[in-house]
Amino acid sequence: MRVVTWNAGRVSTVASVALAGQLSGARLRDTYAETISSLTLTLIRMRDNALVLGPLTLLRFGAPRVTRDAVDWPIEGGLLAGAAGGHWRLKAASGRVEAALTGYRPRLPRPVYVLTHLQVHQLFTRLYLLRLRGREPAPGGVAAAPDRWRAAAVDVAFCLTLARMTGRRRLRRTLAITAAYHVACWSIGGRTLGGLVLRQRVVAVDGSRLTLAQSLLRLVVLPLSWITRTSVHDDIACTEVISDQQKKGRRLAAP
Repeated sequence: MRVVTWNAGRVSTVASVALAGQLSGARLRDTYAETISSLTLTLIRMRDNALVLGPLTLLRFGAPRVTRDAVDWPIEGGLLAGAAGGHWRLKAASGRVEAALTGYRPRLPRPVYVLTHLQVHQLFTRLYLLRLRGREPAPGGVAAAPDRWRAAAVDVAFCLTLARMTGRRRLRRTLAITAAYHVACWSIGGRTLGGLVLRQRVVAVDGSRLTLAQSLLRLVVLPLSWITRTSVHDDIACTEVISDQQKKGRRLAAP
C-alpha cells in the first residue's frame, strides 16, 4: 500500500506491507541504517542521525524517538530538504510494518521532485519493507527453474519477432523492445507471454504487484544473475516467480 499527499508544499507518504512476526523500534532503527547502506553499496550511510553521501549531508535528523514498536526521526535539514520540519517514522504493529514520511518540504521544485527524489524514496522504502517481511511465507508455489527458462525462451522468441516486424533487426531496437516488453508486463500484471504459456508470474515477495521502479531494477540486475547463476535479480528487487500450478522448485539462476 502506498499513499502520497501534499499540503502547503509539504509532502507526506505512507507505505506498508504485511508482517508475520513482530519488530521492536530499536530493530527498525538498526535495520533501516543497514538496508540503506546495503542498497546503495555503502555509498549512502546513516551517520550521526544523518543520511550522508561522502562529505555531503543529504538529510539531517534529530535524535530518534524509539518506542516498543516504532522509531521516529524529526527532519532538521540537509541538502535535499527545503526547510526543517516533518518526520520519518517506522512502525510495526497489527501484523503490518509501515513507513511514513510526514510534513517534509523538498528542496527541489515539486514536478522535479515527483519525477526524481520521490521515485527513489518510494523504491528504497518498498525494498526496505519487503526485506523486513522476508520471503517466508512464500506468496505462492515457487516456479521451477526449468519452467522459468522455458518461459524466458518464449519471451525471447516473441521479442525477436517484434523486432523483425519493425524493420531491420538492429541490436539497439531489439534490446529496447525486450526491455520495454518485460518492464511493462511485470508492472501491469506480472505475466509475460512466456508466463501465460507456462502459467507463472512475477510478484513481490509479499504477493503484491511490482512497481515500475521495481521492475526496472529487476531488469537491470538480471544479467548479473546469468553470470553468477543465482537469482540475484530476485534477491535485490525483492521479487519471486510463482506458479499457478503450485509447483515447488529451487530458486536457481532463472529469468
